[in-house]
Amino acid sequence: MTELHTEAVGAITTYIVELLQQQQITLSPFEATAIALGIYVDTGSLTFEQTTPRDAKAIAWLLEQSANIAIIAEYNEPGLNHQLQELLKDALNNLQHTDVQGYTVTSVLLQTDKFVHGLSTLTARLIELTESDAILLGHQYQKSKGQKLVVIGRSRLAETNLNELFTPFGGGGHAQAASMSLTTDEPQQIFEKLLTQLINQIPQPPTARDLMSSPVRTIRPDTTIKEAQRTLLRYGHSGLSVVDESDRLVGIISRRDLDLAIHHGFDRSPVKGYMSRNLRTIVPNTLLPEIQSIMVTYDVGRLPVIEAGELIGIVTRTDVLRQLHDQFPQCQIDSEQKNLTSHLLSTLENRLEPAIWQLLQQVTAAAQARGWNLYLVGGGVRDVLLTSNRQAYSEGNREPLLLQDIDLVVDGYHRSMDARAGVELASVIEQIYPQVSVTVHGEFQTAALTWHQDPVLGNLLMDIATARTEFYPYPAANPQVEASSIRQDLYRRDFTINALAVRLTPPKRGEFSRKGDLLDFFGGLLDLRSRQIRVLHANSFIEDPTRIYRAVRFAVRLGFTIEPQTEEYIRYAIDNQIYEQLRLSDRQTPALTTRLRAEFKYILQSNYWQPALKLLDQLNALACLHQDLSLTPALNREIHFVSKWLILFEPKVSEHWLIRLETLIAHLSPRERIIVAENLQLSKDSLQRLEQLEIWETQLADRLAKTQLDSQIYQLLHPYKLLQLILFAAKSEFNNRRQIWLYLTNLSQIKPLLNGDDLKTLGFKPGPLYKQILDDLLNNTLDHKISDRPMAIKYIKSKY
Repeated sequence: MTELHTEAVGAITTYIVELLQQQQITLSPFEATAIALGIYVDTGSLTFEQTTPRDAKAIAWLLEQSANIAIIAEYNEPGLNHQLQELLKDALNNLQHTDVQGYTVTSVLLQTDKFVHGLSTLTARLIELTESDAILLGHQYQKSKGQKLVVIGRSRLAETNLNELFTPFGGGGHAQAASMSLTTDEPQQIFEKLLTQLINQIPQPPTARDLMSSPVRTIRPDTTIKEAQRTLLRYGHSGLSVVDESDRLVGIISRRDLDLAIHHGFDRSPVKGYMSRNLRTIVPNTLLPEIQSIMVTYDVGRLPVIEAGELIGIVTRTDVLRQLHDQFPQCQIDSEQKNLTSHLLSTLENRLEPAIWQLLQQVTAAAQARGWNLYLVGGGVRDVLLTSNRQAYSEGNREPLLLQDIDLVVDGYHRSMDARAGVELASVIEQIYPQVSVTVHGEFQTAALTWHQDPVLGNLLMDIATARTEFYPYPAANPQVEASSIRQDLYRRDFTINALAVRLTPPKRGEFSRKGDLLDFFGGLLDLRSRQIRVLHANSFIEDPTRIYRAVRFAVRLGFTIEPQTEEYIRYAIDNQIYEQLRLSDRQTPALTTRLRAEFKYILQSNYWQPALKLLDQLNALACLHQDLSLTPALNREIHFVSKWLILFEPKVSEHWLIRLETLIAHLSPRERIIVAENLQLSKDSLQRLEQLEIWETQLADRLAKTQLDSQIYQLLHPYKLLQLILFAAKSEFNNRRQIWLYLTNLSQIKPLLNGDDLKTLGFKPGPLYKQILDDLLNNTLDHKISDRPMAIKYIKSKY
């Protein structure tokens, strides 16, 4: 019976060696040498890309079995014999060179009377001599049963797969090195067919449209140097395109040009006197090799992309370097991770709850029908990758991931993008899922779709927005948002692990990126693997202090660490006391008010609130609330005490996070706690509790300490609500806290032994006397002077 064994090794001989080792078989020196030659030939002396550590270990074992190195050297790299030398001359004279997408494919079909040994060595020599990117060498000779065709292939292109090319003809090998042999009456036609198929495997290099940033920030020629520099600062660009009144490109000015002009005192001069007018431009379908050539030849760092006379984008050196980097797999990424991130659509389908995947497919189809690019971005991508790393993949041991927060971004080129794209896609989903609630936010019409306790989707929140960039006019302000590209949209996000995106729609004609591609411009994948939180730029925490709280939230929830440089940025922003200055200023600072409150809510209502609060204190981040606030031992005891009581009194108390926050704020002075609460725009009830806390601390505490009877405790505490008493108890001494506990758990549950109907039966006329009698009965019951109804009736008759 025939068995098929497939192993991820550079040479099949390696697998045979491993089987020999398992059987503890000893080889003769001749056998070890012959087997070692097989590994050396198949792996190019351990230099081919498909070579694995298992191949090297097999060679080491064969050397231990006395494999002869001298013989291996002689036969592994033999010189060309006379017949091969003649064929080499013939091949060089008849080589066909085909230029494909900037690559060179070489081919030659040799004819001899009989089979020639050593053609693989000849093929290797030819690809080196011609410096080709790929080569097919065919060998045609006559046999009794017809024409025999042998084809040997070698390729240096990662995108090609020679094994896949030769397998239908009975051949095989590796992706970059393979061979085949068959008997045929049409050797020439088959060889040409193989060459065509190899050429078709070579993808088109990226074009300017794939690489460019769009839309382009432009200025007019009369814009002053100072204004131009402010624009550069706002958008983080290294240069600006200058257009005339007809939006025709007339020049480019770089940051260096602006810096020099300002240095010489010309900050009020127009940019037209300093811009470069000798422009090199490209069109959307300009290929990457040509872009590289233009940049190197003319020493330019940015190339405007022009279509029909209109400036639609710009390609920078950074864009080119990033693309070149992406073409070469990083050695740090193992094969499993590379496979995971190269085929993320199948990864999404396999990892996600089927209902979530179906929903994404429906949104994708709607976007594709409208000619838009759709991306899954942020936390959804992060969580899929994290889940993929953590879970075991054996059948029955993998639960689907039910995402509950999905961000989608719609991106189009230049002016083809509709700001209402999110709303339009949301309306399509609303027709399919009538139970969904749709809300539209902001100038860019971001659509938020919410499912509440859906039996399949759960409490799902899906945001659909157009690609945007943002600028903070001053620290802690709301950002100003403008339409932009997917790359700029990712750059505006908080951390690298949240700046990942997966393309859900197929490419339009002329686009290089593929459906399912992972967009990772900032090293987020490596940070996921390193399990660290890294911010995107140095001013991130100054612009938005809530990112400090998000950094802590993600670090604690995911079990990550905050990257050292990121922690330095956090401490620098806090130590400069910029937040305290802003808090005391007249400026609107939503990042220190409503958005900060939202971050506190996320943290303090989570099950990891305690380590998160501790980490915030270690970073001195509570200073974002108030410069004097820190997690002292006393405050730590108070907040843990409050949390314990909140749990005991569930479900009477629902918003635990709010009382925890009030406990933090209550640690400040009476005046400052109200200022902070108002800044956070807490509810009227919260403000009341914090205001009254000062009264409780100065008056109620003394009165409570002097109470002796249970009725006195009841009468003193009865006017207060549960949350008021919990907040007060946290700051009280032990005896007072014990009395509050007695009231809440016991005394507050006691009722008078008689009611109004009983009094009426006893002959009392309804009126104010009822309250006096019932209060009297309650006090005597609390103080254990009356214990049952007969005693209560007797007491009333005797007194009233």
